[in-house]
Amino acid sequence: MTLPCSDMKVLLHGHLDGELDAANAFQVEDHLRTCATCSSEYQRLQELRAALREDSLRYRAPDALRARVLEALVPAPASPVAPTTARWWQRLRLSQHLGIPAAAFAAGLAVALIVPRSSPDLEQELVSEHVRSLMANHITDVTTSDRHTVKPWFDGRLDFAPPVVDLVGDGFALTGGRLDYVAGRAVAALVYKRREHVINLFIWPAEKNRVSAEGGQSSVINGYNTLRWSGSGMIFWAVSDLNAVELQEFMHRFQEQLARQ
Repeated sequence: MTLPCSDMKVLLHGHLDGELDAANAFQVEDHLRTCATCSSEYQRLQELRAALREDSLRYRAPDALRARVLEALVPAPASPVAPTTARWWQRLRLSQHLGIPAAAFAAGLAVALIVPRSSPDLEQELVSEHVRSLMANHITDVTTSDRHTVKPWFDGRLDFAPPVVDLVGDGFALTGGRLDYVAGRAVAALVYKRREHVINLFIWPAEKNRVSAEGGQSSVINGYNTLRWSGSGMIFWAVSDLNAVELQEFMHRFQEQLARQ
């Protein structure tokens, strides 16, 4: 099954940079062979990258500047100064060699210490993926209530085997699954329904140093309830407009059924 064009925007960039695993790279290449629109976009990205690598776009620093930078990077003698302070002191030395006023450097340092580096908000990204799946009518890649069909569907498409449980007896009907792309990696998304409420359950492997089970951590983002937990070496994120109490019930039923498998 080839990927829909709506999934290709992010994957094309990952494929161009060689960041996809073998399964997803194969699916992208298979899609490009049959889709003229995405193939044209991929060619445009290749041409853009080639143009940005042209020597005419680069400016070679003068030899004198290069020598001053290298001189400033010479390690300072060992001192009792804390490592973090030492790094900032070395940067100050470098700024002086480059002719940057100390006041300007200090102002930049203050901003760097006060304002944390921006990073993608994972929770917001998951909510956005949930909403996008509903708006784009791309809720499932494999549509079935049979977990024995959904689970093997992920084989070869992901570098891990997501657990799939049947909760229809608990009032949460499995409707299928799909591939998603979250935080720079391919993840599994299982889809359940509670009455007319859709629950997207995103799953990916936990970090090796964080494989112990964790209880549910809930919050509300843009009116959607989210619930995070871990277990069986996996991270689970449930996102839905279902009320928080029933979403907690979903988590407990999922954990119970998984423990029985």
